[in-house]
Amino acid sequence: MTFVIRPAIEADVPGIVALDLAASRLSAATADAFAAKIGAAISDSARFVLVAEIQANVTTEGRSGVVGWAKTHHWNCPDGPAPSGHYLGGVTVLPEFRRRGVATKLTEARLRWIWERADRSWYVVNARNQASLALHSKWGFREVARGPRFHTVKFDGGEGVLLSAARPLA
Repeated sequence: MTFVIRPAIEADVPGIVALDLAASRLSAATADAFAAKIGAAISDSARFVLVAEIQANVTTEGRSGVVGWAKTHHWNCPDGPAPSGHYLGGVTVLPEFRRRGVATKLTEARLRWIWERADRSWYVVNARNQASLALHSKWGFREVARGPRFHTVKFDGGEGVLLSAARPLA
């Protein structure tokens, strides 16, 4: 299977919403507000939103469209141990396309974008999310702090981890 990673455009918002609904990361009741937030993120030059798109062929049974997406955040102000800076946001991949390298490619592209702008990238995750922690270790992310929340991300019923990775030397 081949897929293309590219910057998201406004026309991708319905596909991103459908993807998050299919992955059970969003409810129909919150879909409109989520769509507005994604549209705003796409048009914000301090953020980067990407999609992973497949093209219809025999191996995809004629299916095409967005199968994954990811974003960055930029925080202007520090919040406790979480400094201002560029943060990796969430990654969502349709369940049937997981474990095929989509999240890896989305993360690589976001890190390149961040490291063109900053010497350090930040990321927060639930401490129980071992798949995400393993994925991000490839780029040298190291734990900085733990807590119940960082910036606007709350970890109800769990503990959050703040991690950071330095831009690789050229």
